[in-house]
Amino acid sequence: MTPIVTIDGPSGTGKGTLATLVAQRLGWHALDSGALYRVLGLAARRRGLALDDPEALRPLAEALPVDFASGRVILDGEDVSEAIRAEEAGMAASQVAAHPAVRDVLLDWQRRAARPPGLVADGRDMGTVVFPRAPLKIFLDASPEIRAERRYKQLKEKGLSANLPKLIADIRERDMRDRTRPVAPLRAAEDAVLVDSTQMSIAEVFDRVLEEVRRVFPELVARSS
Repeated sequence: MTPIVTIDGPSGTGKGTLATLVAQRLGWHALDSGALYRVLGLAARRRGLALDDPEALRPLAEALPVDFASGRVILDGEDVSEAIRAEEAGMAASQVAAHPAVRDVLLDWQRRAARPPGLVADGRDMGTVVFPRAPLKIFLDASPEIRAERRYKQLKEKGLSANLPKLIADIRERDMRDRTRPVAPLRAAEDAVLVDSTQMSIAEVFDRVLEEVRRVFPELVARSS
């Protein structure tokens, strides 16, 4: 079996950055499952589709013209790597991800990402639904306020306008929607390792997770050193 590490958690905890760092350290593949839903949400908006209409969204998901190449996300031939990281794209992703019909379509796509030498997958249901038998599952969390502050700084560094109270409200709203949706709600798997990054830097989180990777995959980590 292909070795798999899953990293789940709410928006803004740094799952994507952490997954990329761990995958690079091990020489494994990385799966940003959230990017799929963000691309779908962006594509739906551009086509004028209602985000609460699963019957309209499913055909789009089945034929989603997306390509992940060299760290970039290409939709309909356009590089949307930056566009899908906007707050609006994140909210749209949360809405389309709530539909069982949409999740069913993208489930197989995600599972096919598991291939040698290994996979680090981040999202919201990687350890509970997509890869429930993964040997190592991480649940990364942080307070809404800290996550909003991190996002605020990112936007400001890019020269973009940002409103901290609105970011906090948006994150709380998305958390509630993700945790209460009827299908694949955001939650930690029973056997997940819980990591609260509220008071931790990304380097500290990385070191903490790498400890768990060494514990579960000692030979693989030694080989990648």
